[in-house]
Amino acid sequence: MASTYTQRHGLEVDQDFAQFIEEQVLPGTEVQADTFWQGYASLLQEFAGQNRDLLARRDDLQAQIDEWHKSRGNQPWDAAAYRAFLTDIGYLVPEPAPFSVENGQVDPEIATLAGPQLVVPVSNARFALNAANARWGSLYDAMYGSDVMGPPPSAGFDEARRDAVVARAAQFLDQAFPLTEGRHADATGYAADGAGLIVTLPSGDVRLADADAFVGTRTEGKDTAYVLRHHGLHAELVINPDHPIGAASASGLRDVVLESALTAIQDCEDSVAAVDAEDKIDVYDNWLGLMTGDLVETFEKGGKQMTRRLAGDRQITRPDGSTLTLPGRALLLVRNVGLLMTTEVVRLNGQDTPEGLMDAMVTVACAIHDLKRSEGLGNSRAGSIYVVKPKMHGPDEAAFTDRVFAHVEKVMGLPANTVKLGLMDEERRTSANLAACIHAIRNRVVFINTGFLDRTGDEIHTSMQAGAFVGRDAMKGSTWLTAYEDRNVLIGLACGLRGKAQIGKGMWAKPDAMAEMLEVKIGHPRSGATTAWVPSPTAATLHALHYHMVDVAARQDELSGKAIPDLDALLSPAIDFDQTLTREAILREVDNSCQGILGYVVRWVDQGIGCSKVPDINDVQLMEDRATCRISAQYMANWLTQGLITTDEVQDALRRMAAKVDQQNARDAAYHPMAPGFDGPAFKAAQDLILEGATTPSGYTEPALHARRKEAKALRG
Repeated sequence: MASTYTQRHGLEVDQDFAQFIEEQVLPGTEVQADTFWQGYASLLQEFAGQNRDLLARRDDLQAQIDEWHKSRGNQPWDAAAYRAFLTDIGYLVPEPAPFSVENGQVDPEIATLAGPQLVVPVSNARFALNAANARWGSLYDAMYGSDVMGPPPSAGFDEARRDAVVARAAQFLDQAFPLTEGRHADATGYAADGAGLIVTLPSGDVRLADADAFVGTRTEGKDTAYVLRHHGLHAELVINPDHPIGAASASGLRDVVLESALTAIQDCEDSVAAVDAEDKIDVYDNWLGLMTGDLVETFEKGGKQMTRRLAGDRQITRPDGSTLTLPGRALLLVRNVGLLMTTEVVRLNGQDTPEGLMDAMVTVACAIHDLKRSEGLGNSRAGSIYVVKPKMHGPDEAAFTDRVFAHVEKVMGLPANTVKLGLMDEERRTSANLAACIHAIRNRVVFINTGFLDRTGDEIHTSMQAGAFVGRDAMKGSTWLTAYEDRNVLIGLACGLRGKAQIGKGMWAKPDAMAEMLEVKIGHPRSGATTAWVPSPTAATLHALHYHMVDVAARQDELSGKAIPDLDALLSPAIDFDQTLTREAILREVDNSCQGILGYVVRWVDQGIGCSKVPDINDVQLMEDRATCRISAQYMANWLTQGLITTDEVQDALRRMAAKVDQQNARDAAYHPMAPGFDGPAFKAAQDLILEGATTPSGYTEPALHARRKEAKALRG
C-alpha cells in the first residue's frame, strides 16, 4: 500500500507513522513532537550520508578481496600474504592499547548473572509476551512436554512419565541444593524457620548443605514456594499437597520452578518481516507496549480464548521477616536493524532513508516510558535502554553507531550513554577487529555475541572467489570457527567485560530437540560465556540447568589471561582445497539448501512470517530466520561461482523442492502453492537469493526478500 506523506521539518513522513509517533509514542515521554521531528531531521542530515559511505566502503573492500583471490588462481593458501593484504587495504586495523570498558549503570542480569537469553520477533505480541514472562519456568512442564524424557506424550496423562520427571528433577536438586545428608527424592516434607529450610526425611529433619542457599518463602493461592539460590539463579520448591502432582509426592512437592530467561531480545531484525509503514508500526507498537507495561494479547488455543499480559514481580519473605522483590520478567533488549536497508516510511530530499536510523529514534523513544516509570511493571532498574546492533562491519561502523545513539540521546534529553549497545560479532571484519570494535563503544557496550549462522554466511561471501567451501558438517569443525568462538570469549575478558557485560553464544536452532540440547549446549557456559540464545521458554528453562552445573564466574577466572588464538586461524577460509566433496554430496546439499530456502521464503514473502519452525527436507522442524537462509543461499552462490553446480541444476532443484514444500504446507489455509507455475514472488525470491547471491551486498537476504514481499502485498492487496 502506497504511503500518504505529511511534512515534518523538511521530512516526508508516512501519515500513519507520524500519527503513531505523535499520538502513541511521545505522550508521557516529555519529548515534544516538534523536538522529535527536528531531531530526526538533524539525525538524517548528519548521518545518512555517513551510512552510505560506510556501505560503499564495504563494497570497495569486498571488490579488492575478490580480485586478490581471483588473481591468485589455484596457488596454495598463504596466510601471511593474505594477512598483509588485508592490512594494506585497511580491512585489518591496529589493535587498541589494553583497556577496560566503562559502561556505567547496568542491570545485574547483564553485568553479573549468567543464564539463558531468549530471542523472539517483537512483531508477534504473543511471542513477545511469552519471552518477557519466561523469567520463570516450570521444570516439571519443560521435561514432561519435551523429548527430554523420551518422545513427547501424544494424549492423556502418563503417570510413569510424571514419576520419571519428578525423579530427574530431584537429581537436579541434589546437585544444585544438596542436603547435609540424604536425598531430595526421599523428602517427606519441606518447611522453613528463622535458620532456613527444613527438609524432613524418614530418618529425621535435615538442612541444606549451604544454609545461605535459602532465600525465603512465597505464597500464591494454595501454593507455598521455598525460594533457593545457586550461582546467582533462583529456584522455587512449590509445595501443594492438594494439587494432583503434589498429592502424588510424599513431600507435597508439585513443581520445581527455575529462574530461566534472565534476558530476552525483542527482535526488529532477522526474525521479523517488516517492509513498509504498516509493518514497522506493528513492530514498534509491541515494543512500546512492553515498555509501558500495557501490552496484552488475546488469542484462541485449544478451543479456548486466552489472554497474555506481562507477569508481575515475585514478593519473597526472608527468614528475618523482611521482603525481597524478585523480577517477574526477563530484562528486555531490543534488536534494531543494521546499516544496509533504507525505508520509504521517512524520506529526505525525495530519497528513502536508513532504516537503522529510524529504529534508533523510535525504539529509544518507546523505551523512555520505562525510564519515566515510578510504579508498575518496569524493565531496567538501572535506568538504561538496551539496544542490540547487528551486522556491523568493523570498528568504523561501531564508532558510527556510538555517534548515532549519542545524537539520539541529545534529541531525547537523555544523559550520555543511557543507551547501552549489544555488539553482534557476526561479520568477519568485526571478528577480526573485535577489540577495536569494543573499544569504539566502550562506554556503552553491554554484550558481545557470536552467531554461527550469520557469521558463516559472511564467511562464505567474503571468500566467495577463494574457492569452493567445504560442506556444512565440515564447516562446523573448521579452523576459523573454533578460533572465532574462542576469540570472542577471550577478547571480551581481556577488554574487561567480566562483571560489566554479557559474553554470549548463538542460537539452538532445533526447538523440538531438547534432549540433544541438554547434551550439547552445556558447552556454552563451559566456554566462559555468560549467556546463550534459546528459541523458546521451554528451552530457556532446560538451558538454565547448565548454569547450575557450571560456575561461569569461576570458569572465566580460569580463562582470564589465556592466549588468544592467532588471527591467521580466524582468517583461514574453509575451502575444499583437496576436493573431497563427492558429486552425490554436492547434489544432496543442493536439494537440502533449495528446500530450506523455499520453506522459509514462502512464508516470509507470502505471509510476512519472519521466523518460524520450518520442516527440513526430512520433515524435521528447524527454527529458520534470515541468518539460516543466508547460509543456504551463500553456499549455493559459492558453488555456482566455483563451477561445482550449474544454474540448470539449481533451477531443477528449486522446482522439485517447491513441490515438496507445497506438500509440507498443504494444511495451511493461508498458503499459496508455488507449483506448478513457479512464477510467484516467493519462488522468484528464492531464485534471487541464490542466483544473485555472489553480488548481493554481503550476501544479505533482505534486498530480495523485501522487494518480493512488497510485490506479494501489492498483488494480494
